[in-house]
Amino acid sequence: MNAAIWRNPIALGFAALILVIIVAATFTIVPETEQVVVLRFEKPIRTVNVWHAGEIFGSTGAGLIARVPFVDKLVWVNKRVLDVDYDNQQVLSSDQLRLEVDAYARFRIVDPLKAVNATGSTASTEIRVTEALQPLLGTSIRNELGKQSFGTLLSPERDQVMDNIQVRLQKLASQYGVEIVDVRIKHADLPSGSPLDSALQRMATARKQQADTIRAQGQKDAQIIRAQADADAAQVYAQSFSKDPEFYDFYRAMQSYRHTFGADGGPVPDGSTSLILSPNNAYLKQFEGRAADRPR
Repeated sequence: MNAAIWRNPIALGFAALILVIIVAATFTIVPETEQVVVLRFEKPIRTVNVWHAGEIFGSTGAGLIARVPFVDKLVWVNKRVLDVDYDNQQVLSSDQLRLEVDAYARFRIVDPLKAVNATGSTASTEIRVTEALQPLLGTSIRNELGKQSFGTLLSPERDQVMDNIQVRLQKLASQYGVEIVDVRIKHADLPSGSPLDSALQRMATARKQQADTIRAQGQKDAQIIRAQADADAAQVYAQSFSKDPEFYDFYRAMQSYRHTFGADGGPVPDGSTSLILSPNNAYLKQFEGRAADRPR
């Protein structure tokens, strides 16, 4: 009877079909871009091609795998970097301004088993994880921006704010087996109209006050430095002239002559072209030279 079955082409066709179905249910090819969680009676027994930092494409756990047909179930989890968006939501800043924030986070599922257990899903796990991360991203953004002023988001400190949001989100997202790769704020603007105008006016006033304070402090420092320099110069002059009083008298007399006779470019008394003084006048003493001080 068995020989008759094998000689029957229809029976051979059914046998071949059953064999193909069994082989297809037993062997599966896992691509490089996918991770797999193997479930047996709805309980995870192993994972395949899990992402690891620094892995080389082509040298991962991807490829042909075997399972118990009709018993083991495969849950596919995307291995690539995915996005979660936070679109045009209002956030209150520390200076009580309502901001319209548009941001996104990039993440990768690095623990597919934890992701499957956390979402309780055996299909479209990455979609469920993305849906779970959306409120967590909103919470992280609101908590961080609630501690920052609007001006901070317009300054170089904006990068530090995004890093802080990433750290906050990572703490919340770890329960889903997720690694947060990056967080970016595309824009954080004030609503158009009077709130924006008043905020800009307050910012301009604050910047002007800051500039006036810096300018006043600079003038104060300049006066202190100038006064100290004058004091140091006077001390140097005093020390120098005290060593030779006669030279000091000569130096001061020369300064007086230059100013009086207009040699330093200073003003000369109007209508005066000459000075007539007695030869014995004390003012002209330095013109007589040191010989005038010698006894005759």
